[in-house]
Amino acid sequence: MKAAISSAPNSTSTPKKMNRWLIVLGTIIVQMGLGTIYTWSLFNQPLSDRFGWDVSSVAITFSITSFALAFATLFAGRLQERWGLQRLIRIAGIVLGLGLVLSSQVTSLTLLYILAGFVVGFADGTAYITSLSNLIKWFPERKGLISGISVGAFGTGSLLFKYVNSALIGAVGPAQAFMYWGIIVLILIVAGSFLIREAVVREQAPVSKTEGAKQEAARHQYTVKEMLRTKEAYMLFVIFFTACMSGLYLIGIVKDIGVQLAGLDVATAANAVAMVAIFNTAGRIILGALSDKVGRMKVIAGALLVTAAAVMTLSLVPLSYGVFFACVAAVAFCFGGNITVFPAIVADYFGLKNQSKNYGVIYQGFGIGALAGSFISALLGGFHLTFIVIAILCAVSLLLALMITPPGQNRRTRQQEGQMSLKPSSRAS
Repeated sequence: MKAAISSAPNSTSTPKKMNRWLIVLGTIIVQMGLGTIYTWSLFNQPLSDRFGWDVSSVAITFSITSFALAFATLFAGRLQERWGLQRLIRIAGIVLGLGLVLSSQVTSLTLLYILAGFVVGFADGTAYITSLSNLIKWFPERKGLISGISVGAFGTGSLLFKYVNSALIGAVGPAQAFMYWGIIVLILIVAGSFLIREAVVREQAPVSKTEGAKQEAARHQYTVKEMLRTKEAYMLFVIFFTACMSGLYLIGIVKDIGVQLAGLDVATAANAVAMVAIFNTAGRIILGALSDKVGRMKVIAGALLVTAAAVMTLSLVPLSYGVFFACVAAVAFCFGGNITVFPAIVADYFGLKNQSKNYGVIYQGFGIGALAGSFISALLGGFHLTFIVIAILCAVSLLLALMITPPGQNRRTRQQEGQMSLKPSSRAS
């Protein structure tokens, strides 16, 4: 595709095709470093034992991290415009690494919340949204697959560092583990940034011979203000919020569900944590690529349907070992797919030019979803009713996914039909 992209001023003169795959490699390295924050649960009990803090109080740190990650995406696009992508990712990597290194010296929960929570989360979200959006711009003809590779790398970083951080905690304790973790992450993100080049989307892209490219070139490049004037933006937000809340809530309590609802011993239930990471990563890659072939909203609709069925099963059906793990795997797989396909959907609906800013707004569904599941569970008093609420939200979002179309599409279709009806018949009278 003669794309709606061009190399930014700081790009090299290497052929564009070669540059694109180097950029993929750089983004994978960066995303793997960013994904390591999802190993936080490994630190809860060791920090509680070391400082005498309540485990639930320590666990709040990750909720703050997740919220700060989503909050940062609102500002990342503006920071990218001011500093440039490479510089922004390097700064974010340095801040993230230093936030973890400084966390090794904390002696109070307040400092832990500030450093490991807000600082680390904000830096992580800044690099996450900008590197992901940039890579999608380089591959407008393969948005789903490329989004899957990038977000899949984020999940892979989490999976690999479960073993790295477990080993560090066992060898040097949780405080020193923070320091080594921070140094490794800083090196990964800064090193990856040197391979990344910033894509620039032209306002008027040349039209290629393929139909997909024609549609991409003709699509309006929405600003954030223009996007927020469309009903589709709010429909997408509701769908994304539902997808994130269902996945994040289950990930946070999967071990407890195994023990309390399935009657598993603690060691067996703990296996679900690793399984969630595996199926989450698989869903990101498989459903991302599938969305390029069958349509993105079809993939989202299917994932919501499977998620609703899985959480209803967890709530209403007596759980055996096999049923429990099947339901957990299904939700993790669908959650991974949903958060992978959504960046491509936002690009499809609102254009590539302002992707970081536009997706940053929709991505607030992740931060709110990270808090909403626990809040609803506390309000309703347990897993069962929370799962039913999630199933209802999935049903509502499924209907929205089946109804939604890109903004202005119906109007354009009617205009085209009207123009065709006005054309004189080519047949002889």
